[in-house]
Amino acid sequence: MEQWGFLVDTENCVGCRACEIACKNRNELGVGPRLRQVATLESGTHPDVVVTNMSLGCMHCGAPACVEVCPAGAISKNSEDGVVVVDEDKCIGCHYCFFACPFGVPAYRPEGTMVKCDLCSDRRVMGLEPACVKTCFYEALHAGPLSELATLAREKVAKRVAGSTVPSILVIQ
Repeated sequence: MEQWGFLVDTENCVGCRACEIACKNRNELGVGPRLRQVATLESGTHPDVVVTNMSLGCMHCGAPACVEVCPAGAISKNSEDGVVVVDEDKCIGCHYCFFACPFGVPAYRPEGTMVKCDLCSDRRVMGLEPACVKTCFYEALHAGPLSELATLAREKVAKRVAGSTVPSILVIQ
């Protein structure tokens, strides 16, 4: 199994919240529950204030606390890609998963069942990107196997550090 997840490029995220809206639409969520949220972090003091936007959703943890506490067995970790999924037919709406999650990710539908990001599993089966990633106009959000995301992150960081000079050097420490 190769664990799947997200790569968030805070330098590219402008806080437009298109990812939030795409996720809500795709999951038919009305007012209230959100499976993806853009957090805005501010640091520094005037005149050197820095604003950072970060699109966050389920972390698809390696050892998910939500799976461990679910008394109905409604939450599981997919053995093929490590994505944490919910069987809403089994969910009893006890809220244990919400309280166990250190990130406060699980949300509840008005119907009384828990819902969370499943990395748009149905879209991925068809070879499509998750709705939040597809909708990100600024390429700030990526999804895929963690090894591929790590390579992409290294490439992005290298370009930012090197700028336009494209140095030809390898360093081994």
